[in-house]
Amino acid sequence: MNDQLSRRTVLGVTSGAIATGVAGCLTGNDQQEDDDGQDPDSSNQSGDEDVHNDSRDENTDDHDHGSHSADLDGPSADAEVAMTTTESGDHFEPHVVWIEQGGSVNWTNESGSHSTTAYHPDNDEPSLVPDEATAWDSGVLSEPEATFDHTFETEGVYHYYCTPHETAGMIGSVIVGRPDPETQPALAEPPSEKSETIREKLADLNETVTGALDGGTADDDGHGGDDDGHDDHDH
Repeated sequence: MNDQLSRRTVLGVTSGAIATGVAGCLTGNDQQEDDDGQDPDSSNQSGDEDVHNDSRDENTDDHDHGSHSADLDGPSADAEVAMTTTESGDHFEPHVVWIEQGGSVNWTNESGSHSTTAYHPDNDEPSLVPDEATAWDSGVLSEPEATFDHTFETEGVYHYYCTPHETAGMIGSVIVGRPDPETQPALAEPPSEKSETIREKLADLNETVTGALDGGTADDDGHGGDDDGHDDHDH
């Protein structure tokens, strides 16, 4: 197992200007009005803005609180996960990654103070990792661009959490290799001693992971989909 805690310094200067234009429309007394006496242009303008703003807010909320899973078509050699604090909360992005056995995951603290910590008895937590798997705990990373790496030698499903934000649902998963979902402690019923928020998050992750493994191992050649070659996994 190779765990590495380091700090990257990123030097960059971003420059730009944001210009805001305001256009006004003056309407004369002789302008044609609708039958109800309202100006057709002015009556729709503010309403459209409200609709667009509401839609944008809803989309932002969905994006911030979605599963944020990487493309789960199969394992990659390595993976990267960002740890962020946004207006909507604290997140691992993506929440689920899939790597090959012997691959590694790099976590980078982009904003806020976070940890990546395995659900493992060595961390005084229930075991939501494969049997014989090694625990990891980055400690709380507060500096921007601070990183932590962990190499996964044991095939299976690993759940992990952020120690300051677990109760808010900042939990993630790593799939290693192509394990049998039926044999994974992580995919069992979430621990009863955990809060409802944590249990719901773990259940959501279990659904995502199980779906990926079912799709990713459906064919003998390791590609998801039906026998006709079409991938039936939702993205």
